[in-house]
Amino acid sequence: MEMSASLQQFAQLCQELAATSKKLEKRSLIADYLKPLAIKDISRAALYLSGQPFAETDRRTLNVGGSLLSKAVSQLSGADRDAMYAAYRQNGDLGAAAYDLLANRQPMSPTLSLEDVEAALDEIAAAKGPTAKQRLVLDLFTKATPLEAKYLIKLITGDMRIGVKQSLVEEAIAFAYNAEPTEVRRAVMLTGSLPEVTAMAVSGKLHEAQMRLFHALGFMLASPVATVEEALERFSEEVTAEHKGVSEALPKEERVPEQAPADGSTAPLEAVREAQLEDKYDGVRAQLHCGDPNEPERVALFSRNREDIGESFPELLEAFEQISQPAILDGEIVAWNATDQRALPFTSLQQRLGRKRVSREMREQTPVVFVAFDILYLDEELLLERPLQERRSALEAFIGKHAKTTGNQSARGQIDLFPVGEEDRLSPFPRLILAPAIRLRSAEQLDRAYTEARERGNEGVMLKALHSIYQPGRRGLAWLKLKRELATLDVVVTGAEYGHGRRAGVLSDYTFAVKDGDKLKNIGKAYSGLTDAEIDELTKFFKQHTLEDFGGFRTVEPLVVLEVAFNNIMRSDRHSSGFALRFPRILRIREDKPVSEIDTLERAEEIYNAQPDKPQDS
Repeated sequence: MEMSASLQQFAQLCQELAATSKKLEKRSLIADYLKPLAIKDISRAALYLSGQPFAETDRRTLNVGGSLLSKAVSQLSGADRDAMYAAYRQNGDLGAAAYDLLANRQPMSPTLSLEDVEAALDEIAAAKGPTAKQRLVLDLFTKATPLEAKYLIKLITGDMRIGVKQSLVEEAIAFAYNAEPTEVRRAVMLTGSLPEVTAMAVSGKLHEAQMRLFHALGFMLASPVATVEEALERFSEEVTAEHKGVSEALPKEERVPEQAPADGSTAPLEAVREAQLEDKYDGVRAQLHCGDPNEPERVALFSRNREDIGESFPELLEAFEQISQPAILDGEIVAWNATDQRALPFTSLQQRLGRKRVSREMREQTPVVFVAFDILYLDEELLLERPLQERRSALEAFIGKHAKTTGNQSARGQIDLFPVGEEDRLSPFPRLILAPAIRLRSAEQLDRAYTEARERGNEGVMLKALHSIYQPGRRGLAWLKLKRELATLDVVVTGAEYGHGRRAGVLSDYTFAVKDGDKLKNIGKAYSGLTDAEIDELTKFFKQHTLEDFGGFRTVEPLVVLEVAFNNIMRSDRHSSGFALRFPRILRIREDKPVSEIDTLERAEEIYNAQPDKPQDS
């Protein structure tokens, strides 16, 4: 009987991968490690290197959090709370902290294999309740060396931190087994199972991969632009490059000679007219799967990070159960005013996020719809390589056929066990909405469209090239999002917190305030926008000007002024100001501005009231 690969050797590989930043070296290390292994271990190792305990198509989850893992490490190492916290802060992640804390244990010989890990993960996923799970985790860690425990924790938390993404694992598989990386990536995209595709690559059967529903494809992303001028300039670059590529692929006699525009610019005259213009909705980007002949009533909703979010939006699952035509739609889940046929602000949707149980009251107070703007799969055909124009026609036909059906859903579970009066029941309405799209004709039209989109309560506008194919996980110039920052505020830092990962040893997360008379009122928290050098300087400064030290967080003397930008401002009990900023970003440290001149709570209120998509105050 063939022995399974050693977990200790896998952990040593991870150490080597973390020690180099060279991509080709990482690829070679992975390929050389995989080649001598048995097929089952090759598949296990590939999956674990990508940071996943289970394949995408496997619906199981471990449900093991940091608290449970910390208790196990504390019990095995004898470390108290202070020692645990100090080790975590020094290393930036629990796995590395556990390695340090367990290093003083009695030395032991490695006995665990990758097969043992797989069996343990299966048991942990099946166990009911934290007590049962903790017993299994503790049993696994008891058998592990400190190095093995380090990477078991990283795998369980899904955060390997070895500088290896799944795409690099796919490249290494291709390199090891004489395949093209594109073949491996396509097979993974179709099947949703890296272990299965790894076995196919070893056996030379990648061409046998077939599309399956109910695993998330990568999302195509848009590049942000802040002005109409920038949007048109960058979009013209994309169209020019596309035209040049198409022209160069033609025989010389068929190429169309380039003509310079009359205004002397280098952008092609027709560039603007090759854009499709859509509103950018302020909701939750999602991918919807429905109509599998093998599971006709199954519907799945995936977020951008590929999590299944269907439990938070049961009415959408109910609505799309009525559709038997196999399809994958890309779109946005938005809170919806069915009377006015318009989206509600994101703040209306927030209470729905992450919930496993959604009450009748919540469904009635915050109805949701799926606004579809692309179709990726239809009737057993993947449409990614089709140009946007063709995908749009297919989407329009699909929605024309099925939208009305999505208004006839019946509630699942126990929500309808208790009768309600007719006045309490929402009139049914379609839960599938087609995102309106028009052709762009001029710069003036784009500027006007942005203003009108904001007035409709949406974030901004999207420009999409009509020729663009759908590129999962890519962010290019074929899709642009025009989303101007709402405003900026000059604020003062009142609190500083240690970061995570490589920022675990520095104070990188800042709570800040505005003035309210002679008082300071906190209004937000930000951790992006400053350079590492600026964060290092602020860390030294705040350590010298700490008022109270709570370990991970400290209140500091209000001396440092920052300029922060944000997308929206909303009412919130989270901060003493009664407001919170959405997506705050630090633009700069205002060394030129004294604290006495920072913005006021009155100014924040003005910005709040000036928002075209301001939610109604209750």
